[in-house]
Amino acid sequence: MKTYKVAVVGATGMVGRKMLQVLAERKFPVGELYPFASAKSAGSEIEYCGKKYTVLETNEENIMKVKAEIVIMSAGGAASGKFSPLFAKAGGIVIDNSAYWRMNEQVPLVVPEVNPEDAFNHPLGIIANPNCSTIQAMVALKPLNDAFGIKRVIYTTFQAVSGAGVKGYADLENGMHAFAEGKSEYELKKFPHPIAGNVLPEIDVLLDNGYYKEEQKMIDETHKILHAPDMKVTATCVRVPVFYGHSESVNIEFEKPATPEQVREVLEKAEGVFVVDDPANHVYPTALECADKDEVFVGRIRKDYTVESGVNMWIVADNIRKGAATNAVQIAQLLTGAECTRK
Repeated sequence: MKTYKVAVVGATGMVGRKMLQVLAERKFPVGELYPFASAKSAGSEIEYCGKKYTVLETNEENIMKVKAEIVIMSAGGAASGKFSPLFAKAGGIVIDNSAYWRMNEQVPLVVPEVNPEDAFNHPLGIIANPNCSTIQAMVALKPLNDAFGIKRVIYTTFQAVSGAGVKGYADLENGMHAFAEGKSEYELKKFPHPIAGNVLPEIDVLLDNGYYKEEQKMIDETHKILHAPDMKVTATCVRVPVFYGHSESVNIEFEKPATPEQVREVLEKAEGVFVVDDPANHVYPTALECADKDEVFVGRIRKDYTVESGVNMWIVADNIRKGAATNAVQIAQLLTGAECTRK
């Protein structure tokens, strides 16, 4: 089997470590592994498949020295904008997890279950991983769009704090400890308000149009991934006190007649989708049950009686796995033709 020189940039971070985990679980054919991180983490060690590796500083000298063939980038927009072209220049194909390249017309935005053909048109040598909340929605919406045609989508998301990185995770953890100790105040590292016992209807920066950037990402990325620029899409994104797993209430209006039973049948056959839908017996997807799993889980499929043809549904996935690491590794699998199977 052909093996590859693989670089993971941001390897010491939350998503970077998960990417290493997924690469190992799926037995991706890594011949040589090069973990990269900032100067602060350079020289430290990480473990991969029972072997220890020294973390390299992400700089031009090291990039040109290792000449990685597959580069999985999880280092933030500024770092990606600076270093992704260098990795590509050194002969690698970059799979970037930041928002930096997503709307660049020369960079494909790929969910392998949805638009795999787009991955092979990458003139800059860069492929973008979509936003975590968009990825899970696309896996469920693509087969429905193919079957019935989607006229309009309304997203309402309930997003875990891990999507805000280590500091967001710490805000919830510290808030829970403070609550248990009877304290009313604690230091906030990420959010403008306490997240423990609270919900915050803002993610990322506020734009001039009144939407927060996370909401605009979902709108723009839906259009790009589905190649449907005229599809009507709107979103409200909310941060909730959950560690892992994004949940989404999605309302869809169709062009063609579609019953909930027909929708359920399409989704049960869709790649990457697992239908969990027996609400009478309290069976539906929850963030806890979906943690550390690769599939997109769908439930609460029911008719929207306000339109001629439409449904409401509940979509849940692990935002760090399918919403970041797994999707990136799946793109690498797609590019190399490597057979990757979970243990």
